[in-house]
Amino acid sequence: MIHDPNKVYIFDTTLRDGEQVPGCQLDTNQKIEIAKSLELLGVDVIEAGFPVSSPGDFNSVIELSKAVTNPVICALTRANKNDIDVAADALRHAKRPRIHTGIGSSDFHIKHKFNSTREDILARAVEAVKYAKKYVEDVEFYAEDAGRADIEFLAKMVEAVIAAGATVVNIPDTNGYCLPDQYGSKILFLKENVKNIDNAIISVHCHNDLGLATANSIAGLQNGARQVECTINGIGERAGNTSMEEVVMILKTHKVLGLNTSIDATQFYDISHTVRNQMNMPVQPNKAIVGANAFSHSSGIHQDGFLKNRENYEIIKPEDVGFPDATIVLTARSGRHALKHHLERLGHKLEKEHLDIVYKQFLVLADSKQGINDTDLNQLVALHLA
Repeated sequence: MIHDPNKVYIFDTTLRDGEQVPGCQLDTNQKIEIAKSLELLGVDVIEAGFPVSSPGDFNSVIELSKAVTNPVICALTRANKNDIDVAADALRHAKRPRIHTGIGSSDFHIKHKFNSTREDILARAVEAVKYAKKYVEDVEFYAEDAGRADIEFLAKMVEAVIAAGATVVNIPDTNGYCLPDQYGSKILFLKENVKNIDNAIISVHCHNDLGLATANSIAGLQNGARQVECTINGIGERAGNTSMEEVVMILKTHKVLGLNTSIDATQFYDISHTVRNQMNMPVQPNKAIVGANAFSHSSGIHQDGFLKNRENYEIIKPEDVGFPDATIVLTARSGRHALKHHLERLGHKLEKEHLDIVYKQFLVLADSKQGINDTDLNQLVALHLA
């Protein structure tokens, strides 16, 4: 297969893995709205659902296939013929269909989930890929729990499924277990030891149980993976999935990596709010890139440096991700520079000695309440001038 070696394909699973969050189930119309936003965002692949799991998921994959044009539409299955038959049926209207099938690869899953053997699991993996290939050209294989799998067996499985026709091989850190160097080394081992690895794209699918999903995904990319499976706002099973906005902005910020995506990052803020609202899943204020405080400055030292030159404390411009402008939040930790900035914004230009007096009064007030607003500032100036 010929691919741009520097292109990272963005595989969005907000509508499949992301929707597995308790209480975040979407109806088909909501899924279509998010899917259309994902298409405008520029994602390469949308995992639309797990068709065999419910009539609703089956119908959603059908309707999403009709609603979007450019992204690949992907449907998840287990490694059995019925799952694959149902997925193929659900994808019948997709312009660019993909079946995503797979099975456990770690000895833990092989023994305790499937009560099976490595040989049997390998045969089932190959059979599933060959069967899916009868329906679609684009078949992705996931080696579940690859993060804990024996590397030699994992390499054997990857080689076998590529030989069977897999176009993408997904190496999931299903339980968020790996450290970045461990996960990166696993991807590198596959790149260097699977003889037919260049016939497929290596995909990373990392979970955030230890807070390492984004770091592990980047480590995978640094070692040869070229597809990232992620979600908007990092939502997903348990502690969540890799956050799309984090991966994309890391690649944009660290150009030395030499990797690029097709994502229009200026749409991140809007789609983050769409997903948050549709799924009723709040975004923590300190969430990187899209959190409410991501571009807020409240420390006096930071505020002073920011006002002198934004790049002192901003490595990403708010407008780069569609965020409203950065904010200088006034608290008891704020300095004179920040207070002067806000007073001038309100039309109050005070001489230094007057500013010093108002600043002392401001600190007293700021110690007694959580946030200082424009009304408070106007009253402080009015009291001083009275």
